[in-house]
Amino acid sequence: MKKFRIYIALTLIACTFVMLSLGCARKRPSEKPPIHLNPDMDNQPKYKTQSKSAFFNDSATMRTPVAGTVARGELEDDDVFYKGKDDKDNFVKKAPVEVTMQLLDRGQERFKIYCSPCHSRVGDGKGIMITRGYVPPPSFHSDRIREFPDARIFDIITHGVRNMPSYRNQIPPEDRWAIVAYLRALQRSQNAAIQDIPVELRETVK
Repeated sequence: MKKFRIYIALTLIACTFVMLSLGCARKRPSEKPPIHLNPDMDNQPKYKTQSKSAFFNDSATMRTPVAGTVARGELEDDDVFYKGKDDKDNFVKKAPVEVTMQLLDRGQERFKIYCSPCHSRVGDGKGIMITRGYVPPPSFHSDRIREFPDARIFDIITHGVRNMPSYRNQIPPEDRWAIVAYLRALQRSQNAAIQDIPVELRETVK
């Protein structure tokens, strides 16, 4: 039994020595790729960008995509929904979505997450980030912004403006329109007339 343990120990030492030798061999200049016990997809049969190809007659590796090819996630064939633009490249005045309570609830949720830190929860531009030295954004309740087409606000969320960054990657198009719808509700709440309130509820307004 004792000899068996010695044999196992010597085997482990020998294996360790071999592994260390292989690891050190990676640091020596060589035209051959290192030995990979676990390839881990380090070496793949592929062409690199702008490299020469022996397969095609023109020797070019990079090929023109087949007509009609669309990259994954880029099938945005509805300019009104994805860009807020009509066929004349003008911003559409109204959001191309049905405004429902579900949409407004979603817009409120996304607004609180992405917009309220700077614009505040009521949209007056006095969010918590302003107390930390950020330049105050304009109030959503100014006449200038209230007159913006819905798609103009959608475009600002998509591409950013001045100190505001783009939120294209964080907020999908459907959520951008939800935020626009909720923003309109906020604006309405701060600029409502008594006539906007149902008659049966007017007495509850202080």
